[in-house]
Amino acid sequence: MKKKMRVMTEKPLNAETPIESLRTWTTDNRVFFKRNQGQIMQRPVKLSAWNLIIEGLVKRNLKLSIEDIRSMPKVEVANTLECSGNSRSLLKEKASGNPWTIGGVGNAIWGGIWLKDLLKMVDLKHNAKHVSFEGLDKPLGSAGIRFIRSIPLEKAISSTILAYEMNGEPLPLKHGYPLRALALGWTGANCVKWLHKITVLDRPYEGFFMDKVYRVFQKGEDPRSGEVVKDIMVKSIITEPINGDNLLAGTVAIRGAAYAGEAGISKVEVSVDGGQTWIAARLTGIEETYAWRHWEYLWDAQKQGDYTIMSRATDARGRRQPENADWNVLGYGNNGICEHAIQLNIV
Repeated sequence: MKKKMRVMTEKPLNAETPIESLRTWTTDNRVFFKRNQGQIMQRPVKLSAWNLIIEGLVKRNLKLSIEDIRSMPKVEVANTLECSGNSRSLLKEKASGNPWTIGGVGNAIWGGIWLKDLLKMVDLKHNAKHVSFEGLDKPLGSAGIRFIRSIPLEKAISSTILAYEMNGEPLPLKHGYPLRALALGWTGANCVKWLHKITVLDRPYEGFFMDKVYRVFQKGEDPRSGEVVKDIMVKSIITEPINGDNLLAGTVAIRGAAYAGEAGISKVEVSVDGGQTWIAARLTGIEETYAWRHWEYLWDAQKQGDYTIMSRATDARGRRQPENADWNVLGYGNNGICEHAIQLNIV
């Protein structure tokens, strides 16, 4: 029986992928995690009335229809997308925000165009340094604060796409139809859905969701003093077995996924004794630059008892998952080994 998504809030819709659905290399669109700040439109925008506008520090403004965009050279890229607050509820000290477990992540093959191709067309001015994205979703609450995010121009030119397909299908409404920005290897907060306006700036966009929310800061600190949440840190998750399982003695398949944003995964190790010893797991499946790697370790579990199972990943740049996560007020970037351990009972 297919597991349902765990819905944390209805307005805005925030729901995480069932663990069982994280076991395939691509994540089914229907259960791909959903993270929103505003209200999702009830009906898709009419393509005849939709345009993408590019303005700001450009020598010529640009307005494109979806036909214009689809006529450009297409790119297809596998990209693992993670919510900035994924695994927040696993932190030992409570942090503010939706209580994600490990299901705020998924991997998809996205189809679209390179943003750099559009930026060439508008002829950037010499002081262009950042690019902001604005979607069509409506703000919730009386303040009417729109969800607008910006990324550095370097990232926009090097590895950002505008996606209109997801896993071979038109981009679903709940994932940003008809177009969303995807800063490859960066968290979902940088990947605005229902995209309709791009503005080129000389500095980062100043606004609530840039200055107050997606920042790593401690209690008593001004959020604006904290680092902006951008790239995904090296991390591994265990998707099989499930935490708390009771299993028969014998061969136990321990499997999971590991990812590191812009860096590939070089190895994953597993411990079945609470971190005292580590054994190399086997990397499986497809290897793509921005996509996760699945892994497995077949454990010969002959002795009955309770066990703490851990996994740790090392990326292609030599960065290894930390033993414990660095806590912050909004619980961003939880990639701690201990926080993601599971408990098993062998009977």
